Amino acid sequence: MKNYNPTSPGRRQMSVVHMDALTKEEPMKKLLVKLSKRSGRNSQGRITMRHQGGGAKKLYRLVDFGQDKLNVPARIMSIEYDPYRTAFIALALYRDGEWRYILASKNLRVGDEIITAESAPLTEGNRLHLKNIPVGYLVHNVELKKGKGGQLARSAGSYAEILAHDVGHTHLKLSSGEVRKVQWGNYASIGQAANPDHNLTVIGKAGRTRWMGIRPTVRGSAMNPRDHPYGGGEGRALRGTRRPKTKWGKITGGRKTRKKKKWSNKMIIKRRK
Repeated sequence: MKNYNPTSPGRRQMSVVHMDALTKEEPMKKLLVKLSKRSGRNSQGRITMRHQGGGAKKLYRLVDFGQDKLNVPARIMSIEYDPYRTAFIALALYRDGEWRYILASKNLRVGDEIITAESAPLTEGNRLHLKNIPVGYLVHNVELKKGKGGQLARSAGSYAEILAHDVGHTHLKLSSGEVRKVQWGNYASIGQAANPDHNLTVIGKAGRTRWMGIRPTVRGSAMNPRDHPYGGGEGRALRGTRRPKTKWGKITGGRKTRKKKKWSNKMIIKRRK
């Protein structure tokens, strides 16, 4: 982590992740796409997600989560920052001449060689079937459905630990504490996702959240009674309701939101804490 000296109120206690491991090169143009900003609006222009808008201009990197080029070695040419995700990405050059962005693992370095195969060597960055990875190994970018690409453990520093292999399934312990079964013919990448210090970042000032496209959030207790269940009153008033609620009166604290008949319930061995 890089900590700043308190040269101004905004710099006091501000910190960022060290970018020393990143390659000082421009991203590859043919793997960039301009996404239109939605600012939390749906197709009708109505706000469906509050507190979004503004932010610095950015281009989307076309990341290959599936890495479906089997048995073709690739060399890592650069480790780069991605403004659309917390983990770092790596630019891979395959032996057949194709360039692709992939999710970088924690210890992946420029010049390393990786491969996707059913039973690839057990080195960091390689991608192989879950059934061929020994118990105790850490994996990331895990497939939930075969051929769909990685969906589990993709954010900065996240990983899943392989606990056991059952007939047809592998038991994974996720960072939330949940233990679930995944078909052992699905692919996963060995190692922990890059940028594990991301959660130690101190924003430092309000303007930095605006750069990130996050708009201000108003407390419910500061509103009028018509605008929020917590609103109104003289001075600092009590909440006035037994259970925490949203602006629309929906209960938030201590209420389970997962569907009781969700198809994947049978795949969960142990719930998250």
